[in-house]
Amino acid sequence: MDNQAHNTIVSFIWGIADDCLRDVYVRGKYRDVILPMTVIRRLDTMLEDTKDEVLNMKNKMDLAGISNQWPALCNTAGQAFCNSSPFLLRDLTSRAKKQTLKADFEEYLDGFSPNVQEILEKFKFRNQIQTMIDADILGAVIEKFISPDINLSPKTIYKDDSKKDIRLPALDNHGMGTVFEELIRKFNEDNNEEAGEHWTPRDVVELMADLAFEPIRDKIKDATYSCYDGACGTGGMLTVAQDRLLELAEDTNKKVSIHLFGQEVQPETFAICKADMLLKGDGEQAEHISYGSTLSADGNATRQFDFMLSNPPYGKSWKTDAEKMGGKKDILDSRFNTFLQDGTQFSMLPKTSDGQLLFLLNNVAKMKKDTALGSRIVEVHNASSLFSGDAGSGEGNARRFLIESDLVEAVIALPESMFYNTSLGTYIWILTNKKEDRRKGKIQLIDATSMKSQLKKNMGKKNCELTPDLQAEIIRIYMSMEESEFSKVFNNDEFGFWKVTVLQPQLNENGEPLKDKKGMMIVNKEKSDTEIIPFSYAGGIEGFMDDEVRPYAPFAWVDDKKIQIGYEMSFTKYFYKSIKLRTMEEIISELHAIEEETDGILSDIVGGRNE
Repeated sequence: MDNQAHNTIVSFIWGIADDCLRDVYVRGKYRDVILPMTVIRRLDTMLEDTKDEVLNMKNKMDLAGISNQWPALCNTAGQAFCNSSPFLLRDLTSRAKKQTLKADFEEYLDGFSPNVQEILEKFKFRNQIQTMIDADILGAVIEKFISPDINLSPKTIYKDDSKKDIRLPALDNHGMGTVFEELIRKFNEDNNEEAGEHWTPRDVVELMADLAFEPIRDKIKDATYSCYDGACGTGGMLTVAQDRLLELAEDTNKKVSIHLFGQEVQPETFAICKADMLLKGDGEQAEHISYGSTLSADGNATRQFDFMLSNPPYGKSWKTDAEKMGGKKDILDSRFNTFLQDGTQFSMLPKTSDGQLLFLLNNVAKMKKDTALGSRIVEVHNASSLFSGDAGSGEGNARRFLIESDLVEAVIALPESMFYNTSLGTYIWILTNKKEDRRKGKIQLIDATSMKSQLKKNMGKKNCELTPDLQAEIIRIYMSMEESEFSKVFNNDEFGFWKVTVLQPQLNENGEPLKDKKGMMIVNKEKSDTEIIPFSYAGGIEGFMDDEVRPYAPFAWVDDKKIQIGYEMSFTKYFYKSIKLRTMEEIISELHAIEEETDGILSDIVGGRNE
């Protein structure tokens, strides 16, 4: 199914809201009906062919007094879910009376297996039934969703029994995910909400998946792998990663399977993600999606993963999480705290106004250490993760830990306006604990800000995309690791610096330092200052003091007790392209031309008045 067909389905479903809900719900509440009904109809289409067999199996087990019927019923349905009620959605349209329709529809919903019940609960869909009954629109909504003009099933609908001419194409699981994503984007855009909190653009996800798998293409074996997203939204990143790995395995003649794990804090998007996993026919995958906050209620605390891809929320407060964890000062979670070589506790907790680095640290804590591949992390952040926070701050300590542990392979700067909810620049971090030899002790920076193709129509704030060719070029630059105007490779310590406090003594009338009884120089507090000294400075701290400070303050010294270490990465510093300034002659010539032009205009005006 192509994009046009997807858009046709989305437009049809969007039209249901306008046709049926307009006078009953405010626009911001349309999604409370439309999204769960879309899920329900999709599930319904997948159960139609086996409905009679399921009901026969239920009748047999009822007669036999079997209580735990769900495994057998799902097996009969051929899905990871089932519905044991006597109804399909199309059976409910003949229920003319409101109360009969309500009772039958509730019985239909109650007939779904427990894994679907959790989805309906997170949607809070049952809260909408009485509203729709009172407004007499439930029947109309159901009729719209089973309309012969829309196909939400994975089966092709033909014009006749000869099955030669297609009337409506099948909607596979990937296509269903695309429909969900587009509906969410449209609802959020219509309500001025942040679509990007739920959905990472597909072109970015594809690039991230390739960055995770391509470098180890030749090391993939006949095995089972795991992929995790701690901010999984509707699950799009997990499913694309799964598809990419399976394609790679097929290309290299390997037999692999992949287990998907995720966690999502928003009830609605959690419900869609879990539904998407069920629709793929794997109930186990659906059970691997945890509900709640990854930071304060980690649903995968004891697990480790081969691959981790994520687009965590950035610029978003984690104050509530901090409070749930006992208050920021008392958080001892090992994901966010480590120890220096001297045993000193080393906190990596950032400001509560932005928790994105915590998601990266959460992934690092889940890396496999005892496998040949280790773990690979690909995560997208905004710019603040590169440089926010002073030396010794939680953010600075997080970068220090990541870089000194030699985990960071590369950071890629993406074009601005790539995401739906922000026009600002974003950056892809690539981490691994099993670097290939040529990358050990090094970090590659890639400036891909100019690699973009303009969209014909903006999608939220997204006005450009990464075409397959552009994605391939970024992968090529990354894999070649060659230096160019788009790629720079540095030693890890290039990004480190000391923040030092420089002290000066009080001086007597002869310009000599004043000392106390123990012979130590007395500090002149008004002249204390701080200096930032790169690790790469020749001679280190003392070299800097001798070259940059003591020629002007010969008695200055560094307070050893206040030395702080920090790390930051600045793309502007390494990829700055100076603008060639015009010469003075060019400027004067242009001014003369403007002067002559304005004189002519003035003459015309004055001449016109005299006439």
